Amino acid sequence: MRLPILFAAAALALVSLSACQRAGPGERAGRSLDKAGQNLSDAVNPPQGPVEAAGRKVDRAIGN
Repeated sequence: MRLPILFAAAALALVSLSACQRAGPGERAGRSLDKAGQNLSDAVNPPQGPVEAAGRKVDRAIGN
């Protein structure tokens, strides 16, 4: 009974470690384009006050 659980835990650890990779050039370019789009959006439709500006910063920090 312990062997299948141990085997499953080892497989899960290997899968989780394989997901830790550096961002490739495509991902970095995508982030750069996203940031440029956000800056353009802020230029066209600026925040209406300090609270809205802070809200946008929080949204971007958490990935929304």
